Amino acid sequence: MENQHEEQNQLNIELNEEIAEGQYANLAIITHSNAEFVVDFVNVMPGLPKAKVKSRIILTPQHAKRFMKAMLDNIKKYESVHGAIQDQEQVSLPLNFGGPTAQA
Repeated sequence: MENQHEEQNQLNIELNEEIAEGQYANLAIITHSNAEFVVDFVNVMPGLPKAKVKSRIILTPQHAKRFMKAMLDNIKKYESVHGAIQDQEQVSLPLNFGGPTAQA
């Protein structure tokens, strides 16, 4: 009976080929309202004045916090195997697009 209960709680996640290839991003712009967090993943190329948003993810505040905790947990696991990740200098581009102040 317990095995049957576990099968009912499983989530089958599909990953098509296009999404599986992924998108490279070297900048994340995060804005929020009282109801949601919006994360824009951007690929900024040196010397180019324009950059495209490659993906936008919209999260509820609760899911944003769960995502943050999951990222922190995975970073700790990564660093325990590969050593500390060196933090780079803070990005100094003008990143205000008319909404709340962005953080990267």
